[in-house]
Amino acid sequence: MSAPAAPGGDRSWSTWAIDQVEADANRSADTHLHVFPLPPAWGVDLYLKDESVHPTGSLKHRLARSLVLYGLCNGWITEGTPLVEASSGSTAVSEAYFARLLGLDFVAVMPASTVKEKCALIEFYGGRCHLVDDPGQIYAVAEQLAESCGGYFLDQFTYAERATDWRGNNNIAESMFAQLSREPHPLPTWVVVGAGTGGTSATIGRYLRLKKLHTRLCVVDPEGSAFHASWTTGDSGVTAAGSKIEGIGRPRVEPSFVPQVVDRMVAVPDAASVAAMRWTTEKLDRWAGGSTGTNMWGALQLAAEMRAAGVRGSVVTLLCDDGRRYARSYYDDAWVAERGWDLAPHRAVLDELLATGVWTG
Repeated sequence: MSAPAAPGGDRSWSTWAIDQVEADANRSADTHLHVFPLPPAWGVDLYLKDESVHPTGSLKHRLARSLVLYGLCNGWITEGTPLVEASSGSTAVSEAYFARLLGLDFVAVMPASTVKEKCALIEFYGGRCHLVDDPGQIYAVAEQLAESCGGYFLDQFTYAERATDWRGNNNIAESMFAQLSREPHPLPTWVVVGAGTGGTSATIGRYLRLKKLHTRLCVVDPEGSAFHASWTTGDSGVTAAGSKIEGIGRPRVEPSFVPQVVDRMVAVPDAASVAAMRWTTEKLDRWAGGSTGTNMWGALQLAAEMRAAGVRGSVVTLLCDDGRRYARSYYDDAWVAERGWDLAPHRAVLDELLATGVWTG
């Protein structure tokens, strides 16, 4: 983190910068809410909020805007401050966009395994990628880089839950519930999201409590992530190998993950995430990414449970980013085979669900 501006210093640049970020948000329309085609006889509606239509193509656009505003309003980002982030991809893409908007240098510290398409997007927005072989080192390397260049470490994994305005201000929860207001079941039984930083689940969980809503929050967690084991055992010190589903799941429990607002967690195998991603793209005719596949695996399981119990209502989840970013990874059969993922059994579970209404996963 760079040294804070002197008390009473000139705020003209920060005023200009905040105006630029807010004007950008004002130019951006709200994201769409799509209906997924479940059989009407189920009495259960499934929706996907399409975060891929943000200017930078993912849910992380909201987070990046909040993190930059947080740094500006705290006086930590000033004119000429280089910005540094530890990221697996999409957050860094969005932060590079905002850095360019403000005329600031940006460096993303990322695992070397990050797909090349995301690196290209960061560079398109004027950012630079600093790749490290050990994903567990991205935090320390980012902090060191920021210190060495007099920059500001955006630190999404610490600041996500506090930078986001969970009380309202057109956050993702408020937007979602406003869009549902004219639907047959305007108060969903479940909202299903993944956790990377934990900022989205914290925002939605807190909003549900603030508005005294009976909707429950389910967090889906991919293989190799520490969140599910930590939530199950109550041990915040759990560590794991790390997720192969970009954007969600972490090798450690991040500071922004708030387990107390989560009503249920579902662990999802990697092959199931990828199978559900491809299946969703076919059924919805919109490109889904890996984390959207994880979301859908959990959302469909909950929808099947509701049907089996005779509960009518709705389930809402997120289409997190544009799946075309993964053309050379999750959508590449050879790439998937190299990782030993057999998608066929999971695809069969999804097909049987639509055919019979029974969940066998």
